[in-house]
Amino acid sequence: MRILIMTQPHKLQRYNTVGDWLTQKSNGEVRIFVSELGSWRFEFLVAVHELVEAFQCLHDGVTEESVDAFDKQHVHHDQEPGDSPNAPYQKQHCLATGVERILAACLGVKWQEYEDTLERLIIEREQNDKRGQSLSEA
Repeated sequence: MRILIMTQPHKLQRYNTVGDWLTQKSNGEVRIFVSELGSWRFEFLVAVHELVEAFQCLHDGVTEESVDAFDKQHVHHDQEPGDSPNAPYQKQHCLATGVERILAACLGVKWQEYEDTLERLIIEREQNDKRGQSLSEA
C-alpha cells in the first residue's frame, strides 16, 4: 500500500473542494490532494479527514465513483456534500469529521476559523467559475 498526501493550489483541485481522494486500484495507491490553506494544521486536518473517509469508504464498499458523482452535483459553499442524508458516504464523512474535530481541538485550532478559511476558498472559486462562464458566453 502506498498513501500520497499532497498540497496544491485550490484552483488545481478536480472540482471545487478543499480535499479530494483518489484510489489507484491497479497498485493499491491512495492519493489525497489538499488545497493550500496557509496553515499546516488546517492542511493536516483536511488530509486526515480525507484519509479516514477514503479508507472507510473502501472498507464499507462505497465506490470512489459514487462519492465523486455526488460531490460534483452538490458542490455549494453553504453545505458539505457529505453531510447530506442522501450522500452515499454520509456515515463515512461524518466519522471523518468527528476525527477531524478531535484533532482540531488537540491542535488548538478554532473550528469556526478553520471552517471560514475553507469556505472562503470555495466561494472564491465559485465566483471565479461564474466569471469564466460569463466570459465564455460573451
